[in-house]
Amino acid sequence: MKLLENSNFEAVNSALSMDIENSNTHLDFRIESYSCKMAGNDKRLYKTLNEENREAPGGLQALSPPQAHGYTYSTSSPNDANNLLVGSLEEGGTICDTISTKTLFYLISTLNASFNPDYDFSTAKSSEFSRETSLDWVEQNINSSLFAAAGDRFGAFRQQLWSAVDEEICLKDCYIYSYNPDLSSDPFSEDGCIWSFNYFFYNVKLKRIVFFSCRATRNDLADYENGVDMSMDTTDELMFTTDGSP
Repeated sequence: MKLLENSNFEAVNSALSMDIENSNTHLDFRIESYSCKMAGNDKRLYKTLNEENREAPGGLQALSPPQAHGYTYSTSSPNDANNLLVGSLEEGGTICDTISTKTLFYLISTLNASFNPDYDFSTAKSSEFSRETSLDWVEQNINSSLFAAAGDRFGAFRQQLWSAVDEEICLKDCYIYSYNPDLSSDPFSEDGCIWSFNYFFYNVKLKRIVFFSCRATRNDLADYENGVDMSMDTTDELMFTTDGSP
């Protein structure tokens, strides 16, 4: 995967990756654009995934239910593949979305590229990902999470942010995936992590992925574990010019 330069994204990353004033909370925020081009390490990972999933029906693997619903939701995959039946209907089985090995490879490679060299997601499974069927729900979830954490610091440029994302990836043409780790060995399961979200906006025609991720952590783990109440002061405002830069 190749990181694509985007000055608007860089400005947002700089503005929101910060310690919240008068709080013990730190935001690790990133929005990045990647071209789906294989590099040397990518080719090795793709070969490994193909070998591991050779026995999967049609080369497809089951995804977890989407976060936007309390139940599994049946839709076509990015490659118009059939859905996968998990368990018998008599036993309460459900229909899950599926993902091709190639698309799964793109998602895992994006994580590796974004968090390199600190973390390796090469062993992530398809069950740790979901396909989100509602752009409105995903946008609302991102907005509410960031506004709750950063207040006006986020609210001041929310519109500019989504305009930049749409310009980069064309949201209406995207498939949206989320990453929901198994809490074993990634940056979203470390001690002190309060909440996180991880979304991939994948445009098949552009062969591009925009990765949208945020993690909120406690700076002082001891205070966090002891249940110390630390309120946020979100009164500061971040002013942006009309082109979206700070």
